[in-house]
Formats: sequence, structure tokens, C-alpha cells
Amino acid sequence: MTPPAPDGLSPDGLPPGPAARLTPNATPPETADGAPDDAWMDALPQAVLLARAGLVTRVNASAARLWGVPQERALGRPVLEVVRRHTLETLLERDGELELEVTGRTLRCAATRSGDQGALIVEDVTEHRRREAELREATAVLSHEFRTPVAALRGVLEALEYDMPRDLSQNFVRQGLQETERLARLVEDLAVGFRPTRARTLPLAEAFTRAERLLSADLHARGAAVSFGADHLVRADPDKLLQVLLNLIENALKYGPAGQRVEVVTAERGTWVEVSVLDRGTPIPDTENLFRAHTRGRAATGQGSGMGLYIVRSIVQGWGGQAWAERRGDANAFCFTLPGVGGLGL
Repeated sequence: MTPPAPDGLSPDGLPPGPAARLTPNATPPETADGAPDDAWMDALPQAVLLARAGLVTRVNASAARLWGVPQERALGRPVLEVVRRHTLETLLERDGELELEVTGRTLRCAATRSGDQGALIVEDVTEHRRREAELREATAVLSHEFRTPVAALRGVLEALEYDMPRDLSQNFVRQGLQETERLARLVEDLAVGFRPTRARTLPLAEAFTRAERLLSADLHARGAAVSFGADHLVRADPDKLLQVLLNLIENALKYGPAGQRVEVVTAERGTWVEVSVLDRGTPIPDTENLFRAHTRGRAATGQGSGMGLYIVRSIVQGWGGQAWAERRGDANAFCFTLPGVGGLGL
């Protein structure tokens, strides 16, 4: 079945026309043995339309899919009957480039002419534009979030220029180290989506041990504890998996009750392994919105970029999994899945 054309247009919506409308120029050029010599055009991901004197002489396979018009039906038709947009017809007549938003997609269109012959090339750049937007967003967050720790570090260094009691200077040094750690975490959070993936098979216990070691100081300071569920073999980038665990456990420590035990629960879900981080905090309304960029929960206090759960979901979706939050009994559960590679027999 031919897929529907953009903007609600029906497939093969051309009016019937006599074969006499085809002109000698409406057939593609042939090689000496009579075979088309431009079959390579059908392998192009861009939609390509060739025209002469306002009539279509060739559309490749991508163009046929884009406009919902079989290639043979397009030959000899006026350009407007095929593209069904005056904007594109005018572009082909005048040359140039433009971008169109069509049914949620961004299309980059370019046209060129030589005499009465013209070519229209249309490329779907939706994914490219989405990545550009994410990069701009990450850059904006970087600029905003770095100001506070940089200003704090400047204040610490300025204070250390003066003679002061040793205990006071050590306190400033501790503050500086804390701000340095915060800067390092910001860099990790903002760069994680741009690092190449180095997936390997590993036991979840390996990631759990690394997370517990890195969180030990925070756990001690809060009088809290964390427990981990059963081990499973999984396939993931160890550093990105660690980043997900750290973000979720730190959130549980921040927003759950003081001195609580954070539980990390695991379960097999077919060929996937589900990991859930549970805290005993108050119920969270509209959990789906928490995974959007620059969004924080209503109970959030202090400084934060609102990017933590957005980064978690981005990483998890990168390996094909899902990330979500739900209420389980008296606990908030922040969950994600990752590819499993069989049980460990533990």
C-alpha cells in the first residue's frame, strides 16, 4: 500500500490524464542497451524531481513515497499536480532553497534550473533539527549552571589570598572542592549524550558497587543507606549506566525523608532487566513531566538544572530501553530498563 502523502494528501491523488500528455522528454534517458542510466537516483534518501517546461520527467523512489505518487503516474504531469504545493512549484521556477514544516516534519528543499529544465531536491532534516535544538539547549544550560560554582570558586580563591586561621582556611578549601565536584558533575551530565557508546556485558553488581562507593560520603552525611537487589548480566556502557544510577539515587536522597534507606530493586522483564530506585517521599503528581528538560518537582529546593531525569531518559533510550516513574505502595519508584543477557544463576 502506498503511504499517505504529507499534509493529509491522499496517495495517487492525480487527476486521470491521457497518455498523449506524455512528451518525448518525459521518459528517462537510456543507455545503449535500453536500460535507464539513472537508476542510482532511486537509492538516494533525498526526494528528487526532474522537470522540463513545467512537466515532470523523473521522480525517484523517495519522491514517490514523499508525495504518494507512483513514479510512472508522475511522468508528464505538471509539477504542481505532483508536489501539490505552490511554494515548491515557485521554488522550482525561480531556483533557491527553503525549509517547510509539513505534518510535524522539517523538509529542506532546494531547486536549480538550466534553461527550461529544473531539479527539485527535498530532504527530511527533522532529526537533524532536533539534535541542533538539543545542542542549543545543552549549551544554554551549561552557560547558566556554570555561573554559580564559578562565582563561588572565585570567592574562595579571593578569600585564600589573605592570612586567616588554619581551620577557617581549611573550611574555604572544602567549599572550593565541593564546587569543583559540582562542576565535574555538570560536565558529565551535559557531555554524556555526546560521548561515544562503549557497551559491554557486565553484572549489575559492578555498577552498584561503583555507585555506592561514589555516594558513600553523601550517604554518611545524610545518615542514609542504600540497598541493592539481585544481580543480572546486562549489556550497557558502564559509565552511562553509572550516570543513570547516580542521578536516580541522588534524587531519592534529596527528595526522600532524612535518614531513609533507598532501595534499588531489580527484576527480569523478558529479555530486559528492570531497575527501580525507590524512596519514601511524598507522592509526585504528573511524573511524566519530570523527564522533560529544565523541569523539577514541586518539592525541589536549592540549586538544580532540572536536567537530571531528562538526561536519564536520553541515556536509557540510547540503548533502546524505557525510563519512567510511578507510585508503588508508599514509595516513589523511578525505573528504567536495559538489555539483559541471561541469568547469573545466583
